[in-house]
Amino acid sequence: MPSRVRARLRAALVAAVATMATAATLGSAPSQPATRTPLFEQQVLFKAAQDPGYACFRIPAIVKTKDGTLLAFAEGRVLNCGDAADIDIVLKRSTDGGRTWGPLQVVNEGDGDTHGNPAPIVDRETGRILLAETYNTGRTDSGSCSVPCERIPHLQYSDDDGRTWSEPRDLSDEILPANWNSWYATGPVHGIQLTRGKHAGRLVFGVNTETWDGSRVTANHAALIVSDDGGDHWRVGATDSWPIAAADGTFRQKPSEVTLTERTDGTILISGREQDGTDLGHRSQTYSRDGGNSFTGPFRDIPDLYTPQVQGATLRLGNRLLLSAPGDPDRRRTMMIRSSWNGGTTWDSVDRGRVVTTDWSGYSDMVDIDPSTVGLMYEGGTVDARDEIRFARFDEAWLGPRRGPDPTTPDLAPSAPRATVLGGPETTDGVFGNALEFDGDDDAVRLPYRNQLPLGDGEFTVWLFFRYSATAGEQPFLWMGGIGSTQPQVWLRGEPDNDRVRALITTRQGFGTVRTASVWAADAHNDGAWHHLALRRGGGRLTLFLDGTAISTADVPGSVSRNSPFGVHVGQRMDSRAFLTGAIDDVHVWNRALGDAEISTAAQVTDRKSSATAGTVLWLPMDQVRRDH
Repeated sequence: MPSRVRARLRAALVAAVATMATAATLGSAPSQPATRTPLFEQQVLFKAAQDPGYACFRIPAIVKTKDGTLLAFAEGRVLNCGDAADIDIVLKRSTDGGRTWGPLQVVNEGDGDTHGNPAPIVDRETGRILLAETYNTGRTDSGSCSVPCERIPHLQYSDDDGRTWSEPRDLSDEILPANWNSWYATGPVHGIQLTRGKHAGRLVFGVNTETWDGSRVTANHAALIVSDDGGDHWRVGATDSWPIAAADGTFRQKPSEVTLTERTDGTILISGREQDGTDLGHRSQTYSRDGGNSFTGPFRDIPDLYTPQVQGATLRLGNRLLLSAPGDPDRRRTMMIRSSWNGGTTWDSVDRGRVVTTDWSGYSDMVDIDPSTVGLMYEGGTVDARDEIRFARFDEAWLGPRRGPDPTTPDLAPSAPRATVLGGPETTDGVFGNALEFDGDDDAVRLPYRNQLPLGDGEFTVWLFFRYSATAGEQPFLWMGGIGSTQPQVWLRGEPDNDRVRALITTRQGFGTVRTASVWAADAHNDGAWHHLALRRGGGRLTLFLDGTAISTADVPGSVSRNSPFGVHVGQRMDSRAFLTGAIDDVHVWNRALGDAEISTAAQVTDRKSSATAGTVLWLPMDQVRRDH
């Protein structure tokens, strides 16, 4: 046994005392004794301070063995927290459902190289635990693997409940086609064994790979790897390939880090991280109905499933599917469990998700501890998502039942569905009859995604009436698109701290060009009176109209809706970190530039238009709320 491994094992035996102690409460979720319901408890599972010999732990993966033991895998990063340095695959075992954990074991030592991307699978017929993984040459700094990054898939197994492991074997001849020559990633997340249909017993895990043509990466491939003989032999199954690096450096999709779940009808749901494609959304998914031999169609993004660019995990809990991933669409924070009640066709929005912690949080995996209890292993920290790896136990009572429908308000744009009303805003006297009054806490209106809403790189006009008297804080009126300094977006808001009303657009052009332009009117106009606000993009100018007066600045080229989760919110920031205290009436968006006279006149009218005009994208009168029960 290498001396470094022996030293770590000795240190780990000491550190295990802390790990096996009573679960500590972390983040924002309350800890509950195991005998009470709802159940939620969590503890730190891997952390440099308690597991000597490592600078950082990342990339969690977890499975339950045939004997009921939980096996929690991670990358033990020796030199630093970078992705391509000296990395071991490490493991901790729990024989009591995740309440306590044994000492750290080194399953696969990098010895200077990168051995990572753990993707464990349990064969419930034989009890064998298989572990797919990848190797690449290690670095001594914290940089990434140089492109092309030649990564080699390997496999090892345990026949004694994870206590000891076989020597790894190279899987290249079976599952590494010659053109997958730039990047290869197994998982990282647990694989599955199918239980239904003619392929019952088949082992399946996901990979994503790239093709290098000698000068650049030209394609991305998301694929399933399958075995019908307990892992003795493997082959490439379903594959979805997308071209990369068009003339302007853009590509539509790059699905990666896929997680698999078998639905009750035997269909496999494949959900993945989306990385920098032009399609909207940071998660994409597809299905397989033939045991992983083929996909039903290409991956498709889910624009209004808010996550940052990050790996996530799915798990079936009865007829309910769970997704673990951060809920902040801008940064890796606020680990959340969201549910799908229709096999993954749609997912609960962030306001319906169950928050595990409001801390920074990143990669995750889930395991079914028993029919009603779930284990969540995730990266988290108060300072950085890579501070530690935590393990949480919760039950369905903690997740809560399916909620009934939210109230709605009409969108009078052609063929538009009703918009969702969040929180509980009250009706108030508006410019045209009634309007909605927001309390600054959780009130908002959110539109369901439809293809007409993204404004792209074209001309547009947005207008609304606002009324507020708040003297501090960000006061969002309308938000369209993503959020953060690099995500395309359009917003209008009051800024009483800066004594102004401001509108902003962020655009993306080509692969990497991000630009921002904003225009504002002096005075916060927080006098409690109604004001008309409009933003127009057209003729090379970005123009803000406040009560009919125009203030203009130069436009910036590019799309205001691309490469990000996409939402349309009234009275709320997209990331739910600011809410309006005030009222909104008559919100309009057109996919054309209206004329000065039309906008100026709108500020003076006292009667609402009777029908939508040409180019109407959305039209929220904000004059009524319907509550369906």
